Amino acid sequence: MGKFNTIMARDGHELQAWLVAPPGRPRGAVVLLQEIFGVNGHIRAVAEDLAAQGYTVIAPALFDRIRRGIELGYSQAEVQEGAGYRAQLKPETTLKDIAAAAAVVRHSGRTATVGYCWGGTMSYLAACQLPLSCAVVYYGKLAGYLDQKPRCPVLYHFGAHDQSIPMADVEAVRAAVQPPSMLHVYADAGHGFNCDQRSSYHPQAAALARTRTLEFLAHYLAGDPTAKE
Repeated sequence: MGKFNTIMARDGHELQAWLVAPPGRPRGAVVLLQEIFGVNGHIRAVAEDLAAQGYTVIAPALFDRIRRGIELGYSQAEVQEGAGYRAQLKPETTLKDIAAAAAVVRHSGRTATVGYCWGGTMSYLAACQLPLSCAVVYYGKLAGYLDQKPRCPVLYHFGAHDQSIPMADVEAVRAAVQPPSMLHVYADAGHGFNCDQRSSYHPQAAALARTRTLEFLAHYLAGDPTAKE
């Protein structure tokens, strides 16, 4: 079971981070990046699941620069509230907090970011700017950042019926993807399909994306030669 710990970014900002240790020797480390709803129950559950697979997992509370303890649900009012918090943060500032989280868990071995929605966007930017072994992007809005190029392999997951990310944007990302990075589109899924607390949850797409993510992490973090690239 994880717990919140206080960590510090290079600019002196202190933030909370949900930290979960694996049951045995770590296979690597994952920096888990929140949606606009904070490090809520869903993000903590994902952290526990990844830790059970053998990874040290840390989920930094990226909204702590605005107000500590922000944890939202999925009502329309909370979506608007979370979007308001996100709008107050610049990517370069948030990357400082992601880098601080990565530094905390780097002793566990190779490090990846895994992010959802806004966290997916930040996972992409982290792959472009931070020293990572790989990154996973779930339905991140990337069209405005494709001039930046990842420095490590990236795995992308998008829903074909995502009303907030046009397929034209997904195809722009696909056109920019260079092997060994990979992009998958889930035919019947929409935005937020991975979250079992949202009405957009799509269990089949979520399960397949999870399998692909675990194979990807096993290959690039744990060095498992049997894992698919």
